[in-house]
Amino acid sequence: MKNLYRNRSLYGKSGVYETDKIPILTVMIRLSVVALFFAVMTNSPAEVLWPQFRGPNGDGIANADRVPVKFGASENLSWRTPLPGKGWSSPVIENDSIWLTTAIETVPSPEELEALLAESGEDPKKFKARQMAKNIRLATLEIDRNSGAIKREIELTVVEKPDAIHALNSYASPTPFLESGRLYSHFGTFGTFCIDTSSGEILWQTQLPLEHGVGPGSSPFIHENFLVLICDGIDQQYVTALDKTTGKEIWKTARPEMRAKLGDQKKAYCTPIAITPTDGPTQLICMGAQWLISYEPATGKENWRLDHGSGFSVVPRPVFSEKEQLIFISTGFGKPQLWAIKPDGSGDISDSDKVVWKDPKRIPAKPSPLLVGDELYVITDGGIATCFDAASGELHWTERVGGNYSASPLLADGNIYLCNQEGKITVIKPGVEFSVVQENELGEQLMASPVALDGELIIRSVDALYRFTN
Repeated sequence: MKNLYRNRSLYGKSGVYETDKIPILTVMIRLSVVALFFAVMTNSPAEVLWPQFRGPNGDGIANADRVPVKFGASENLSWRTPLPGKGWSSPVIENDSIWLTTAIETVPSPEELEALLAESGEDPKKFKARQMAKNIRLATLEIDRNSGAIKREIELTVVEKPDAIHALNSYASPTPFLESGRLYSHFGTFGTFCIDTSSGEILWQTQLPLEHGVGPGSSPFIHENFLVLICDGIDQQYVTALDKTTGKEIWKTARPEMRAKLGDQKKAYCTPIAITPTDGPTQLICMGAQWLISYEPATGKENWRLDHGSGFSVVPRPVFSEKEQLIFISTGFGKPQLWAIKPDGSGDISDSDKVVWKDPKRIPAKPSPLLVGDELYVITDGGIATCFDAASGELHWTERVGGNYSASPLLADGNIYLCNQEGKITVIKPGVEFSVVQENELGEQLMASPVALDGELIIRSVDALYRFTN
């Protein structure tokens, strides 16, 4: 019998396997290890770096270092990629792929636009504040994070004669939600789509008809197996949870009755958050016109509700302080107010002590609040920045930054980024004293909220996507 242990090498002088020189079991083990290695490398889950509107936790805070502070068309610019169509949705990022939604419009002539608006039943007095396309092609874009090249444009649907929207809105304003291997794109009444990010295949799609009034705005939110959508329109107002695997409805809960007689004052465009208070189970917090409501995630059952007044067309996403156990909301259009609320009530908590503090001045109707440590920051639609003590509501400072704002502020690498609609990005230092670090000009309209990763800043303008690197 040959000594099968005399040569441990898998290869002989001929360069081929000499399986007669090592135990067959050893060969099998080594080959299995190699196969397992390649299987793991091939099937390893994608790393989702920026999954949703306002980042990993939906609160505008980026866990990023070395983020550029000074940048522009000729400084720290890695690439600028012109984008087809138009959309105010923010980017989401998986590995080296940046995903965006867009609406490619067939734009009518001024005469055709007037005819389309009249045919749709719009009030002629509102014609100047409305826009409308002859048709829209809704799509998802995949962009290479390193080069800026558009790798894929995945068409989702074509909508003929879509509803009119506000002149400052787009048909692709909701930011998609990204999980490993799946992208959930929501366009309000025009459709909701789940695609496989590897193949580009549409795994499921559904439509939740709704009269938005001025177009879609609420971004989708994933919690466990649920895709949660706030559907607060002129004609109906409800929150629904779909099975994220199939798109089938799991629950649907109507909003409470409202004082407002006009549907225009019942609509809202907020995005949900999930919170887990210290002394209770997880809650879905869904802000709307008149009411802030907490729901059970699995059933849609209402935990508590709070009447915040007559605010409507609510856009800012709430934020939650684990330290203070407070939810911070902006009450929307009308006369925006900032409220701090304890989430441990039940039933109608409107007249209870759950409202810890409120402030009626210098509060945004569109940009979301930003919580940094013990301080809460807001930037109004008209460019006034304010810093509050989160626990007490005490005013630390208020300063005019300038410009008009729709994008929500971002904290990255110890700095706060404020992007205005005129294309200026002001970088300030968080703290109880106002301090400007840097001002940058892009010269393009900015509506989408920015994104930060280690060593890079990604900004979507009305025309293009930018990547700045240190």
